[in-house]
Amino acid sequence: MLKYQKHYIMSARKSCPWASKMILNPAMVKDPQNSNVIHMLFRATGPCPENQLPGKPMPYPIFIGYAVSKDAGTTWTADFENPAIKLALEYDADKMMTEDINKNSVINYANGSTEDPRLFYFENELYLSVAGRPFPPGPYWDHDDPVQCMPEWAVNNEHDLGIAITANSTVTLLYKVSLDALKNKNYAEAFTLVGPMHNPDISDDRDVVLFPRKLKIKGKEKIVCIHRPKHPWNYEIGKDLKAPSIFMAVANSLAELPRDTNEREVFAVPEFEWEQNRIGASWAPIEISDGEWLLPYHGKQNDEVGYTQSFMILKENGNGFPKITSRPSERLMFANEPWELDGDFTIPCLFTCSGVILENGILKMGYGAADQKIGMASVNFEELIAYVKKFDAFGNIL
Repeated sequence: MLKYQKHYIMSARKSCPWASKMILNPAMVKDPQNSNVIHMLFRATGPCPENQLPGKPMPYPIFIGYAVSKDAGTTWTADFENPAIKLALEYDADKMMTEDINKNSVINYANGSTEDPRLFYFENELYLSVAGRPFPPGPYWDHDDPVQCMPEWAVNNEHDLGIAITANSTVTLLYKVSLDALKNKNYAEAFTLVGPMHNPDISDDRDVVLFPRKLKIKGKEKIVCIHRPKHPWNYEIGKDLKAPSIFMAVANSLAELPRDTNEREVFAVPEFEWEQNRIGASWAPIEISDGEWLLPYHGKQNDEVGYTQSFMILKENGNGFPKITSRPSERLMFANEPWELDGDFTIPCLFTCSGVILENGILKMGYGAADQKIGMASVNFEELIAYVKKFDAFGNIL
């Protein structure tokens, strides 16, 4: 059912300092004026000796780059001149601020890193969610210590900027996107910060997306946010969970997304062996019928099996959060080719952050392979839906 291109479509560019080590985890969106044109934002990293602190490891800031395809995703042209989102890379507490969409001065949680982009529409406007870090990571494939490149004032909590700064947690941020500016490579005008999509000081949080429109929750129209806290037990509703799981939260406005008081619930927890370490949404839900949605998601079993992908179907009910109606018990996408398995990481990884439905009904998905390269897979969208619907919400064949 699923088809994969035999060769990766993009890899690190040695001549480009900010993309010389790894390129992975692409987000994609079709051009509304030409369905054969697909725009991509990808994650990239390379060493940054000019920002290395004395006595600290080499920093590897993570950037977002831009690429475009004019043949429905078969071939791609990437811009290696400049990253799409410029990192400030400041180490002074007094300079850890930026400006949001309302011209407010706010903490720059993406000062040192921007990871795992997801492009999606909400209320017919294009948005980007990206996992930011206050400071750049070091060589995380060798030693995954988020604080290893941080200045001492941050490590020692000599500030009042919050826990996320001290822990160098990933804080998922929402940006409004001007597609016209992006495709003209006018990056300074392409992204406008809306703000965090969760409370930065409760938990490191990733895999955050919105449903494309408001949903009726308990009789009221609400923005519904999907997120995956690394420490779900920091929330009262997640206090008994044993592994990172998928949460849903509601808000009245985008500005209210990070409020602690937002109603939320645990939407999905690891159920199958290939999910036992964690699960999270891969990209924003796709509406397949009135009130019925396809949610792509990923799971990690352990460091030997690694990250793999699947899909579930959700149904709105009007009274509460959407519920799972179909969920296959087996993973549907996983690393297989040598270039999907071999890299600096020893953990196998196939990680998709986006999918676009082409005019011929094919769902095309870009994915990160071995945290090193970008691959492309495709599937007939209707056949995928029909397959997922063969299962009930607990993985049993109907």
